[in-house]
Amino acid sequence: MYAVIETGGKQYKVQEGDVVFIEKLSASEGDEYTFDKVLAVSKDGGLLTGNPVEGASVSAKVLGHGKDKKIIVFKYKPKKGYRRKQGHRQPYTKVQIEKINV
Repeated sequence: MYAVIETGGKQYKVQEGDVVFIEKLSASEGDEYTFDKVLAVSKDGGLLTGNPVEGASVSAKVLGHGKDKKIIVFKYKPKKGYRRKQGHRQPYTKVQIEKINV
């Protein structure tokens, strides 16, 4: 059984027991979090879809917060002496999927 959830403007395909890195949530480490925006759920060989699926939710446990690897943004225009270097680290939340409720 799997589900497709939407959080932080992105979609994730999850199963029970998966550990997923998603966009940063406001929940504390160790908290339970419920994803209500479930776009699809596989159930008994069929697929339930909707935006969101009625009565479906995914419960997860927050394992921690962190930052991704640094991404370098470099802007350059030839022959003009224009160079700009900027770094960015995207914050994330690590969650473990515990139950898919249909």
